[in-house]
Amino acid sequence: MAKILCVLYPDPVTGYPPAYARDSIPSLGEYPDGQTLPSPSAVDFTPGELLGSASGELGLRKFLEEQGHELVVTSDKEGPDSVFDRELADTDVVISQPFWPAYLTAERIAAAPKLKLALTAGIGSDHVDLDAAIKAGITVAEVTFSNSISVAEHAVMQILALVRSFVPSHEWVVKGGWNIADSVERAYDLEGMDVGVLAAGRIGQAVLRRLAPFDVRLHYFDTHRLPAEVEHDLGLTFHPDAQSLARSVDVVSIHAPLHPQTYHLFDAGLIGSMRRGSYIVNTARAEIVVRDDIVKALESGRLAGYAGDVWYPQPPAADHPWRTMPHEAMTPHVSGTTLSAQARYAAGTREILEDFLTGRPIRDTYLIVNGGELAGTGAKSYTADGSASPGTGK
Repeated sequence: MAKILCVLYPDPVTGYPPAYARDSIPSLGEYPDGQTLPSPSAVDFTPGELLGSASGELGLRKFLEEQGHELVVTSDKEGPDSVFDRELADTDVVISQPFWPAYLTAERIAAAPKLKLALTAGIGSDHVDLDAAIKAGITVAEVTFSNSISVAEHAVMQILALVRSFVPSHEWVVKGGWNIADSVERAYDLEGMDVGVLAAGRIGQAVLRRLAPFDVRLHYFDTHRLPAEVEHDLGLTFHPDAQSLARSVDVVSIHAPLHPQTYHLFDAGLIGSMRRGSYIVNTARAEIVVRDDIVKALESGRLAGYAGDVWYPQPPAADHPWRTMPHEAMTPHVSGTTLSAQARYAAGTREILEDFLTGRPIRDTYLIVNGGELAGTGAKSYTADGSASPGTGK
């Protein structure tokens, strides 16, 4: 029998919700690219419940305990005396989330000799040291596409929030004011702007498709160029590299995975090449930008705004400068963990566990590392060069 260690974010400060704002969530047939939704044998939750917090347990306890497995769920993941570190030594499976990552460093992997599967409830596995996982023969998997559209919607929302200066306007309402001039002194129309997407995978393409009706000029860079018909349908301009994209647009939305080629890509030099008054939205990974260079660019006016929901480390310290820098529209890492998304990534987590625990092959699109090498989606999205991937440690 297996021991499964599940690290989830804490419950709401008011306690686990006894009721929800809506009675149901929409039922989807398939993802936009035709990939089928998760297909476990059953689920022990009602879609729309809060499954991603500690009390939600991803709806896994009944299923696992009926099969004789042990499930340990915690939100205590920091330091050598944390529940996570104490339980890791004899754990077979670690389940974590990109929103509340349990960083599986090379040191932690070395301290977990029984570990066979690192599973991300959601998408994004850079909190796992993939090189160390490869060397240790650990399978790494994630629930591909489960929350991609959720993230795309969040990115579009934050683009509009920055350009239209929504946050300051809302703050005047909360303060009891009616300060129209103060609200609009930094507000513009998105219409007619050049908007670029860095990495046009599932999320990036979804952002492009949602922005097309806004009558903007769309640009993108990706290491794999999109088909000509897609470029034509969306009116896309392809750029050969991130540098060309950055200096050609008013808004950049970042959707690349974190690996050595994207680590600290947006530094003072690249930001300085952008049009004065540009905006950056980053719902990918915080370490793709240089933290303090973002702050300086906002303070100097080089950037007009920065938004996103990814931080490093996660959660960030109370004095993290992005909490107080000017012209920001930051959120906690919530874009991919709506109640709608949770139903999908919880079901996908159970599907992966069912396959793994019974010795069946895990769906190829869910695989990041398998059999001592990058596999499935991982082979397309990550690199492994024998050194630790940036961002995997703290």
